Amino acid sequence: MQFARNPLFIIRGLQLVSNMQGGRVRMKYFAVHNAVKKSKKRGRSSKFETLPPNDVSSDVPPLADNSDNDEEVETSSSPEKSEVEKGTVLAASRGAVLQACTLTSCFIGGLGILIRQVSHFAYNEGFPILDCSSQISFRFELWHMELIAGLVLGVSSCRYILLNSWTDFAESSEAANYQVLSSLEPLDYLVVAFLPGISEEMLFRGALLPLFGINWMSVVAVATLFGVLHLGSGRKYSFTIWATLVGIAYGWATVASSSIIVPMASHALNNLIGGIIWRNTSTSTRQD
Repeated sequence: MQFARNPLFIIRGLQLVSNMQGGRVRMKYFAVHNAVKKSKKRGRSSKFETLPPNDVSSDVPPLADNSDNDEEVETSSSPEKSEVEKGTVLAASRGAVLQACTLTSCFIGGLGILIRQVSHFAYNEGFPILDCSSQISFRFELWHMELIAGLVLGVSSCRYILLNSWTDFAESSEAANYQVLSSLEPLDYLVVAFLPGISEEMLFRGALLPLFGINWMSVVAVATLFGVLHLGSGRKYSFTIWATLVGIAYGWATVASSSIIVPMASHALNNLIGGIIWRNTSTSTRQD
């Protein structure tokens, strides 16, 4: 996840949580709505029964078409749909954000660990597959700090420049950040910065990259997959371009250091810096 470009899976997790909750709300609404319609029909039939036969055609006005009323009820009962159609982004609750962040990070990180362990077992059994755990390790050396500092400075600087020069990127970033970050407390930023940063790098640079091979072709392929997953749910192609370029930078650092710690630390710190800058500069937070 990279704040100011797109929270990679947090928004998808939020959609999953909201869909699970929204399904129960819609079922309850339709049950009530059907009951109201039935009661209206019963009221009309009882009215006809009490009128004299000769006066039915003269006294009873034409039945009004209730389809418009039904549409009004459906529209008023689903404000989220109307807000989405108007292009307004709704902020998720703090609990929903933290829940989605934790669940998706555990899933992504767990998948990366599983791939590393399976590749290690298959390699030891003689299968023609690379051992991900030996290709990219958790080793950390002092000079890696310089690499991390360079990545953080470079990515954060480029992001700042793009936010002030690329309108499409700035608008998309503001919408995504508002949806995820606006309801969080200051300490929550550590959670939504480090959990996705660590778990995403575990999967993409710690498992998929060495599985495909330690070379530039694999770096670009994994970064492209990383970028494509940022597309959808109202997010624009600017997210994909930015995420792909950042993924290439993290992939290069992984190959250069042979350590997964470098991209993990760089990714998490860039997330944190982006979140802090957004919190202190965004007009959305001031309006709230």
